[in-house]
Amino acid sequence: MDTRDALAIIGGMNTLSLAQGAPSAPSTASRSVGDLLREWRQRRRMSQLLLAAEADISTRHLSFVESGRATPSREMVMHLAERLDVPLRARNALLVAAGYAPLFRERPLSDPQLSAAREAVELVLKGHEPYPALAIDRQWTIVATNNALAPLLAGASPELLKPPVNALRLSLHPDGIASSIVNWHAWRDHVLARLQRQIDVSADDTLSALRDELAAYPTPPGAEAPDAGDSPFNQIAVPLRLRTPLGVLSFFSTTTVFGTPVDVTLSELAIEAFFPADAQTGALLRDFAAKQRANDSADRA
Repeated sequence: MDTRDALAIIGGMNTLSLAQGAPSAPSTASRSVGDLLREWRQRRRMSQLLLAAEADISTRHLSFVESGRATPSREMVMHLAERLDVPLRARNALLVAAGYAPLFRERPLSDPQLSAAREAVELVLKGHEPYPALAIDRQWTIVATNNALAPLLAGASPELLKPPVNALRLSLHPDGIASSIVNWHAWRDHVLARLQRQIDVSADDTLSALRDELAAYPTPPGAEAPDAGDSPFNQIAVPLRLRTPLGVLSFFSTTTVFGTPVDVTLSELAIEAFFPADAQTGALLRDFAAKQRANDSADRA
């Protein structure tokens, strides 16, 4: 697949439309709120004494809540969830387990009430051109992209680009862009470590399954052996170095999230923006964008 084909596929991906999957957290129907709170406390590596101190309650009361001897109020559930930094989706599960209605709504991005958020994402993606950027949901499903992503996907199988597209699977799958990644070993380690941190924070079973899947992928043929002299500590961040029709491009990335969201969908939405890690990459992408604008102008003429 060449860059023009990738552009055609990108054209169908860069409109915001979030396909929500079923919640991936384990079923909480038969679990008490105390069990769930204890699990989150242990996941955060906090003792009862430390959590009680941070929540300004007695250790005895916290122990009673976790053991089921005391039923926490709605306010107490939310208070403990805040101290444990529990994701909004899981906070709803805690409330339901305690016998209360969920507090945080989950709406598709097509909902009229999220129009301002959609516009914000589109502005960020478009404004980042000529450099690549994409919006992803909590499980790394691509929600939207900008046009600059096309050269990065030129080596991917069209089958992997059929929605829903998982960004991490696309990067490491043998039929994705894995064979185009120059520093595949370093990038794979970075992806798996980042995914593990996300699993530790979210307790998302779907992400755990994705991690196992990615870890089982074979090394692509012709992948360069890890270079001991090319330490990531010599970089400002672990780069993504990619062979593309434009040449070898090198990127580092940043992540943007919504501040203080009270909607589950927005709390799980992130924008991955890629920046040139060297002058050559920036020049090649600017030239590519200029040629695309010229072609678009010629097509309209």
